[in-house]
Amino acid sequence: MFATGKFGLRHGLLASLAAATAFLSLAPICGAQLASDPMQSAGVRPELLKQVSIDQKLNQSIPLNLTFRDEEGAPVQLAQFFGQKPVILTLVYYNCPNLCTQVLNGVESGLKELPMDIGKQFDVVTISIDPTESHVLAKVKQEMYVGMYGRPGAAQGWHFLTGDEPQIKQLADAVGFRYAYDPDTKQFAHYSGIMLLTPEGKLSRYFYGIQYPSRELRLGLVEASEGKIGTPADQILLFCYHYDPATGKYGLLISRVIQIGGALTVLILGVGILILFRGEHYALPQRKA
Repeated sequence: MFATGKFGLRHGLLASLAAATAFLSLAPICGAQLASDPMQSAGVRPELLKQVSIDQKLNQSIPLNLTFRDEEGAPVQLAQFFGQKPVILTLVYYNCPNLCTQVLNGVESGLKELPMDIGKQFDVVTISIDPTESHVLAKVKQEMYVGMYGRPGAAQGWHFLTGDEPQIKQLADAVGFRYAYDPDTKQFAHYSGIMLLTPEGKLSRYFYGIQYPSRELRLGLVEASEGKIGTPADQILLFCYHYDPATGKYGLLISRVIQIGGALTVLILGVGILILFRGEHYALPQRKA
C-alpha cells in the first residue's frame, strides 16, 4: 500500500514540474509594432511628411505657464490642470475630417473600459493645433465626447482647449509633436498619438495609433501616478510588463516571468521533497513473516 502511495506522490510531483515547465515555455512574448502610417493613404504630399513626426521627450517637463482658452472662452493656464493627477494630453484639431476624430474616438473607447474615472483618478486635456478654431467648437466637442463617455463628473476632467499659434507651437515642440499645414487642402498633416504626463507635468509615456487598449492606458496611468492610483494587481502587472519607447506599448518582460517561474519551480520541488520525506518518515514498519 505504501509503495503505491509513494509512487502516486512522485507521479504528482513530476506532473507539477511539467506544469511549471509548460508555464515557462508558453509565456507570451509581446511584440508590438507602430501603427501603420495613416497619412500615406490619406493623400498627404510627400514633402509635408518630412515635416511630420512624434519625437519622444520622455521625462521632460512641458511649459505649464502657457495660456489657452477653455470651452467658455476664458483664459486658462496649463498649470490649472496639473498638480494632483496624471494627465492624458491629445493634440488634434476639431475640424479634422479623418484622423483626429479617430484619435478621440480611440481615447474615449479605451478610457471607457478602465475602472478609473476621468476627473477622479486622472484628467484629459485636448488642445486644438489650429489657431483659427473657436471655443464654441471646443464646447461642442466636449459635450459630444463627455456624453459618449457617459460617467458623472467627466466634464470637470476632460478639457477641450483652443489657443493662439505661438502657444500651440511651443507646447507642440515641448512634447515633440511635429505637424504641418497643407494650404492646398486647408488641413494639418500630423501623426496619431497621445501623451501621458505626470501630475508635475513631465512626459511619462507616448501611445501611438488610433486605438489605445485599456491595459496600456491603465498601466501608464498607474506608472505616471507613481502607484498612487490603481490596485495591488496593477503593481504586479507593472512588475511583469515593461514600456518600450520604440513601440509606445507595454510588453511582457520575459526575464521577470522566468524569475517568477523559477521561484515557482523551486517552491514546487521543495514542497514535493517535503511530502516525500514526511511520507517515508511516518511509514509503518512492515511485519516480519
